Amino acid sequence: MTKIKKEDIKQEVFDLYDDYAHDRLDRREFAQKLSAYAVGGITVASLMSFLMPDYQNNIQVKPDDARLESEYVTYQSPKGGGKIKALLSKPAGMTKPVGGVVVVHENRGLNPYIEDVGRRVALAGFVSIAPDALTPLGGYPGNDDEGRTMQSKRNRDEMLEDFIAAYDYLKNSKDCNGKIGVVGFCFGGGIANLMAVRLPGLEASVPFYGGQPPLEDVPKIQAPLMLQYAELDTRVNEGWPAYEEALKKNNKEYTAYMYAGANHGFHNDTTPRYDKAAAELAWKRTIDFFKENLS
Repeated sequence: MTKIKKEDIKQEVFDLYDDYAHDRLDRREFAQKLSAYAVGGITVASLMSFLMPDYQNNIQVKPDDARLESEYVTYQSPKGGGKIKALLSKPAGMTKPVGGVVVVHENRGLNPYIEDVGRRVALAGFVSIAPDALTPLGGYPGNDDEGRTMQSKRNRDEMLEDFIAAYDYLKNSKDCNGKIGVVGFCFGGGIANLMAVRLPGLEASVPFYGGQPPLEDVPKIQAPLMLQYAELDTRVNEGWPAYEEALKKNNKEYTAYMYAGANHGFHNDTTPRYDKAAAELAWKRTIDFFKENLS
């Protein structure tokens, strides 16, 4: 079987995966359209396997990392899905409260990548909470395909309430200094934007390639924003010019970065859309932003 290299994959293949990952193509349609790119010894099956996440070999901070204290907790989401399960992580041996960060998953629940991101946040010196919006349906099922299907059955506004309740959980935690930010990816990026609208006490919001909030709600935003976009993510980027205009018009504090040559999902290091240089720079900027606003 021909070994597939990222540099040999046409952009159209990544665009097809984006359609598949966002439920615009079902698995059969995805495979059918991929067949046009199965050439030179590359099969549709090998292409699909190449594009899927590899959680086993791409975890940066292990669950048992001695530098951290991590545990699963549950909290009540009064207006959302009831009891919600979340991964809570904090630096080991804390002697004083630190800033808090809500980590919002993509459109497939609390998978190993997002749990890893939660631990990375804690390793940087914060207490993080990474909720699973699939809890009311049984929780992340162990694979992203089923996770996407499950999440599509939940109401977005109810899930927003689940993440707002996570903010409240941190507010009431003895480990948190009361200053809380949010970082979210894809669906979670959209939630991060909406939390900035809904929460006047939010101290920082970092949406990664997230959908923009309704423009009429921009005046409600009080938190400073750091917006991370991927140049090749034309679907999400369509809404950026109008969002930026509204932010400027309302004198909102924001910084936006567009990562050249990067695809939607470039921070997710478990798939071939991962862009190491862009991801590492975006993450450094994110952590520096949180240190500036949550200390």
